[in-house]
Amino acid sequence: MTGTHWLLLLIPLAYLSGSVPFGLLVGLARGVDPRKAGSGNIGATNVGRLLGGRFFALVFTLDLLKSLLPMLAATAIVGHAGETWALQCLWLGVGFAAILGHMFSCFLRFTGGKGVATSAGVLLGLWPYLTLPGLLGIITWLIVFLPWRYVSLASIIGAVALPIYFIVLGLLLGWGPFSEHMPLLLFVILVAALVVVRHRSNIARLRAGTEHRFSSKRS
Repeated sequence: MTGTHWLLLLIPLAYLSGSVPFGLLVGLARGVDPRKAGSGNIGATNVGRLLGGRFFALVFTLDLLKSLLPMLAATAIVGHAGETWALQCLWLGVGFAAILGHMFSCFLRFTGGKGVATSAGVLLGLWPYLTLPGLLGIITWLIVFLPWRYVSLASIIGAVALPIYFIVLGLLLGWGPFSEHMPLLLFVILVAALVVVRHRSNIARLRAGTEHRFSSKRS
C-alpha cells in the first residue's frame, strides 16, 4: 500500500478514535453523567468541575491522545512518502476527522465536546510545523487561564493565536506558510474557527459577565 492508501485508511479510523467519549465514560464510571450535570458538556472542564482536578487531567489527556496517536501515525507516513499538497491534505484530513469525531461523535448521536484537547493532540502530532505553534498555544492557554480561571477565554485566545504563531514561525524558519505549506495554514485557521464557534455560548456569557470560573469539586 502507498502512503496515500494508508492515509485514506487512517481518516475513518481517526474519526472513530475521536468519537470515543472519554469524558462520559469516566463520569459514568464515577456515577455521574456529565451530560446531565454541570454545564452538560462531556469535556474535561465539566468533568473536572464535577469530579475533581485529577479527573480533569485524566479526561484531557485521553481526549488529547485519541487524536495525537492517529496524527503521529499519519506524520510517520507523510515523512516516509514525502510532502506534496495532496499528501498534506490527506495528512490534515486525519487530524480533522479526529476533531470532528470528538465534536460530533457517532456514539452520541453526533453531539460531543468543544474540541480543545483533541485539537491540541492533532497539532502536537503534526511535527514540526504545527507542533511548535501548538506548544505556544498551550503556553498562551496557561497564561490566560491561571490568573483569570476562565477555561473558555483561555481556549478562545489560544486558538486565535495559533495561526499567528504558525505564520511567524513559518516565516522565521522558512516553512513557506504562504506557499508550499499553505494547506497547513488553512487547516490551523479552520481549527481555530471551529474552536471559537463551539464556544459561542461561552462568548455570550463572557460578554454578559455570567461565565463561571473554573473550580473543581473535591472528589
